[in-house]
Amino acid sequence: MNAWGKSQSIQNVKLIPDGSGEFTRKMSMLVYKNPEGFGMRSWRYAALVEHNKITAWFEEPGFQDDCPDDPYGASAPQAVLDAI
Repeated sequence: MNAWGKSQSIQNVKLIPDGSGEFTRKMSMLVYKNPEGFGMRSWRYAALVEHNKITAWFEEPGFQDDCPDDPYGASAPQAVLDAI
């Protein structure tokens, strides 16, 4: 993730790699994605964090294990930017 961020010249955004899923589990956002063959993965969400406090939360609808669809919109970059 860090290499991707660097290749995209990402600035002013903190990318949080989570290979073990520990952060995601502690955020209660870990779900099974077994139909896709992925095992445990993070549900899609974005958070605006200011001074170590979550000030805005953008979570895709339908949070559940083995969700039949893969929603993407509420946590999309433009949705986050439009909300701030």
